[in-house]
Amino acid sequence: MNIVIVEDDEKIANFLSKGLKSEGYATVVIGDGDEAMTKVPSMGTDIDLVLLDLSLPGADGKTALSSWRANGFTQPVIILTARDETKYKIEGLDAGANDYVTKPFSFAELLARIRAALRASDQGSNTILQVLDLRLDLVTKVAWRDGIRIDLAPKEWALLELFMRNPNQILSRMQILNHVWDYSFDPGSNIVDVYIGYLRKKINVEGKVELLQTVRGAGYRFLQPQFQSPPR
Repeated sequence: MNIVIVEDDEKIANFLSKGLKSEGYATVVIGDGDEAMTKVPSMGTDIDLVLLDLSLPGADGKTALSSWRANGFTQPVIILTARDETKYKIEGLDAGANDYVTKPFSFAELLARIRAALRASDQGSNTILQVLDLRLDLVTKVAWRDGIRIDLAPKEWALLELFMRNPNQILSRMQILNHVWDYSFDPGSNIVDVYIGYLRKKINVEGKVELLQTVRGAGYRFLQPQFQSPPR
């Protein structure tokens, strides 16, 4: 899941980004209100949630939020600000925010509020990815295969979501690295192969269809049943 952080304080933005990535979310940081006004709507459904500061250079957060909502942007937005007066909370919620969190904040509580906002936004839509007997809950971040629960580390969950959203596509190590880790990560690292190994051991159950496969010289692929090779 992708979260946009609209925050001009670099320390806070980095703290949020690192913390969310450790929980398996992908993040994009925007530090300017004018940029956020145009960039957030253009990302459309690629965004799952926005964390929005009110005090920004350029357009303020409330102006940006009102503009997004007026132009049909429906993804959940949580205001994250130092403004704790009741009037600001009312204005922010009336402008279209789904929640309002004041600084300083508990990161654990913020995560709970993010999960709640995502659950609410997904009501009436499918929050489960499923292939054969493998299911992944996009909200609770728990997988099951053949009815057996599979507990996943944050990076394993992010990897599995990436593969299940892109079935039958060969994903290179660099594509995986950029999506699940970040662009500054050492491209010579074997971290992708290591975590693919962890994930494969958890979801490729003996006697069941092998879903996560290696494509020599190209990367990895998550196969849908109709793409399985015939038995030899």
